[in-house]
Amino acid sequence: MATEIRIRKLGWANALRARLLTNNLPATLFAAALMGLFGALATVVFRELLGWLQMLLTGEDVPRGMVSLARGLDSWQRLLMPAAGGAIAGAILQMAARWLPKRGAADYMEAISVGRGVIGLRQTLARSLSSIFSIGSGASIGREGPMVQLAAMFSSLTGRFLLLPPRHLRLLVACGATAGITSAYNAPIAGALFISEIVFGVISSDTLVPLVVSSVVANIVTRQILHYDAVFHLPHFEFVSGWEVANYLVLGIVAGLVAPQFLRFLDLSRAAFSRMPCPLWIRMALGGLLVGALSVINPEVWGNGYSVVNSMLHTQWAWQAVAAILLMKMLATGASVGSGAVGGVFTPTLFVGAALGALYANGLQAVLPAGDVSAVSSYAVVGMGALLAATTHAPLMSILMIFEMTLSYEVMLPLMLACITGYVVAHRIRPESVYAKSLANNRRAQRAVVKVASNKSE
Repeated sequence: MATEIRIRKLGWANALRARLLTNNLPATLFAAALMGLFGALATVVFRELLGWLQMLLTGEDVPRGMVSLARGLDSWQRLLMPAAGGAIAGAILQMAARWLPKRGAADYMEAISVGRGVIGLRQTLARSLSSIFSIGSGASIGREGPMVQLAAMFSSLTGRFLLLPPRHLRLLVACGATAGITSAYNAPIAGALFISEIVFGVISSDTLVPLVVSSVVANIVTRQILHYDAVFHLPHFEFVSGWEVANYLVLGIVAGLVAPQFLRFLDLSRAAFSRMPCPLWIRMALGGLLVGALSVINPEVWGNGYSVVNSMLHTQWAWQAVAAILLMKMLATGASVGSGAVGGVFTPTLFVGAALGALYANGLQAVLPAGDVSAVSSYAVVGMGALLAATTHAPLMSILMIFEMTLSYEVMLPLMLACITGYVVAHRIRPESVYAKSLANNRRAQRAVVKVASNKSE
C-alpha cells in the first residue's frame, strides 16, 4: 500500500506503469532501455569491486589479471589463497541461507521462466559478495553469472517498484539479464538471443525487440561511454581454401563428442562434493585447495582464463602446453563449480573450446602438408563457438557471439558448420544442455503453480 501511494505521488512512474500495462510499445522500449542502463551499471560495479579486491591483495594501484596475480605469488600463497577465499565465500552463503529470508527466485532464469519475475535483493547481494571472494581468490569460474544476476535483480526491483504484474515483470528481468550478458562479452546481438533462445525457448518479436533495445543501450554504456574493452581480442580469421571447411566439420564433431563428457564431469564433481559430510564453507575451502594445488604447477588455472585464451589466440603454443592447460583447467573448473562457488561456466566453456581447437589445429599441422591448414588461432576461435553450441544447445547464439567478437565475415562459414555439427552430435549423446536441469526445475515449478491455481478455481 505504501509503495502504491508513493507511485501515485511520482507522476512519471505512474504514467510509465499505466502505459506498460496497456502494452504501449514506446513505453516498453523506454523501460527496456532503462533496464539496459541499470544492467550495465550493475556489471560495472561488480567489475570494480573485483578490481578493488585484487588491488587489496597485491597492494598495487592498478588491478592485474588473476593469472598475473598468481605468477607474482609464492607457491605456498598460490596453494592457500583459493582455499581461504573459498572458505570466506562459503561462510557468506551459509550465513545468508540461515539468517536471510528467501524471497523470490534463486536465479534470473527461474525468475523469467517460472513467471513471477521476483528476485530477492538480499540473497542476490549475498551471493554476489560470495562470488567476489571466490573469483577474486582464484576460483576457476566466470564472472558473467553474478554480473547477469545483479543486472536482472535491479530490473526486478524496478518492476516491483512500479507494481507490475508477473508477465510484464518477467520481460523487465529478461531485459536486465540481456544487458548483463552484453556488458560481460561485448556481444549485443548474442546477448539478446541468449535470453530468447535459452531462457524463453522461443524467438518472437514481442520479446526480442525490447531485449535488443536493452542490449544496445548496455553496449553503448560499457563500450562507448565508460570505455570498457572487449574481454577477448580475437585475431583476423584466416581461411586457406574451400576444402578446409571439412577440417572445421570434423572440429564440430570433436566438440560435440567432448561437450557431453565435460558436462558429465561437472555433474560428477557436484555430486562428489555434495556427498561430503561437512559444512559448505569447508567444501568450498577444499575446492579452493584443489585449485591452489593445480596452480602451484601451473598458475594459468586461476580465474576465468581471459588472458590465457588471448595468449593462445595471438602466440604459438606447443601442443604439450595446450594439452596440459586444457586438462588442468577442466580439473580446476570441476573443483570450483562442484564445491559450490557462485559463478558462471560460460567463460570456462569458451576456454576449453579454444584449447580444444588449438590442440586440434596442432594435430592437423602435424599430419597435413604445410600451407593446407589455417593458423592455430582460427581453429581456436571456431572451437570456442563449437563447444559453446554443444554445451548450451543454442547454436544460433553461439554463432553470433563468436562473429561479434571477431567481426570477421570469413569466420561465418566454418563457424556455422562447426556450431551446428557440434550441437547435433552433442544433443544425440546428451539431450540436456548445461542449463537443462535449472530450466527443467523451473518449468516443473511453473506447471505445479498452474495446477494449484486451476484446482483453486475449480
